[in-house]
Amino acid sequence: MSTATIPANFSELGLIPPLLARLTELEYQQPTPIQAQAIPSVLAGRDLIAGANTGSGKTATFALPLLQQLHAEKSSTSNSASKGNYVAGLILVPTRELAKQVADSIKSYAVHFNGAIKTVAVFGGVSANTQMLALRGGTDILVATPGRLLDLISSNAIKLDRVSTLVLDEADRMLSLGFTEELSELLALTPKKKQTLLFSATFPEQVKALTQELLNNPIEIQVQSSDTSTLVQRVFTVNKGQKTALLAFLIKQHQWRQALIFVNAKNSCEHLATKLSKRGITAEVFHGDKGQGARSRVLEEFKAGEIDVLIATDIAARGLDIEKLPVVINFDLPRSPADYMHRIGRSGRAGEVGLALSLIDYEDYHHFKIIEKKNKVRLEREQVEGFEVDEELNERLIADKPMAKPEGTGKKKRKNKTSVNADIWLRNS
Repeated sequence: MSTATIPANFSELGLIPPLLARLTELEYQQPTPIQAQAIPSVLAGRDLIAGANTGSGKTATFALPLLQQLHAEKSSTSNSASKGNYVAGLILVPTRELAKQVADSIKSYAVHFNGAIKTVAVFGGVSANTQMLALRGGTDILVATPGRLLDLISSNAIKLDRVSTLVLDEADRMLSLGFTEELSELLALTPKKKQTLLFSATFPEQVKALTQELLNNPIEIQVQSSDTSTLVQRVFTVNKGQKTALLAFLIKQHQWRQALIFVNAKNSCEHLATKLSKRGITAEVFHGDKGQGARSRVLEEFKAGEIDVLIATDIAARGLDIEKLPVVINFDLPRSPADYMHRIGRSGRAGEVGLALSLIDYEDYHHFKIIEKKNKVRLEREQVEGFEVDEELNERLIADKPMAKPEGTGKKKRKNKTSVNADIWLRNS
């Protein structure tokens, strides 16, 4: 496990001037821990296993050295060597949104190569014909979801026999979404000799098996969350049936420019949006049943600040990068403790101050304890003035005793040391 000291600037990592100039324009100040530890090794051709939470800067970790390596290769070979339906750098990702985001980031980093490096993103939900046209003549970098890539290969739109660098981004998510067979098919089509970079937030047995199969003497990096994180996590207890009222109160009270709210089901998105609408709050929804065009439109409008409230399922928990997103709210707790970190990682990115709120009633309490244990955190249970839980229930929560369903809601209320005034609870963020 690497413990390299973080350099003061990117020039110490061995990056070439066109990339350094672009990073300066993008106001990248100092490499993140994973960038500092991984980029020199990737530039040296080493395989890599990297564990890092969302928001750690991992896209630049593989994109910058990949661009530098491809630029060097293209500068030393003739143009004829690049003809055909080839791919040099293949990046596999689990979701459409992440594919688009990664490709956009790579294109941004490559601005000073003046179009010399071609990058294409392919994913489902849109016309394959358009993507086939984009792949004519091959591409230097292909960012793809596994299912759509297999479709394009079966149509002879692309071949993987010349892949020199393979990146598996969010490997745990790809396997959890059921892409195991697709990954096996794709990996069999790539050369045995290649550089492989694997990024994963968690390392279940499937991911460990994949690393043993694919990687050759890799460098291993595990970036721990910093104790000085700019993301503030808070949890509010509330009576059963009062979550929507509390959520609406917080949104109105703080007039958030952008609030991302997570629920667990597609119909829950629509249901919560309707309930908020009745309280005078307009919200858009984001889930798997929406067409790709509608999903892209909603994301662009949310990023631009044209949408104040976005209600989403866990398809937004990864691959959604919104600059300075002020708050993420768990209206429903995620089913998987690992997804908790991915959800809250949408806020507090790149050193920006962020806030992650979880609203829990008595039915959520036990599951939230599991989330805390798995993620090695312990958060104080707080209450918003005017939304205190029933006195008997509150005593049980504090005593950490099993809870029977309370009769009625809001009949016995009291303030205690964990209560906070809703006007001031956000003061630190």
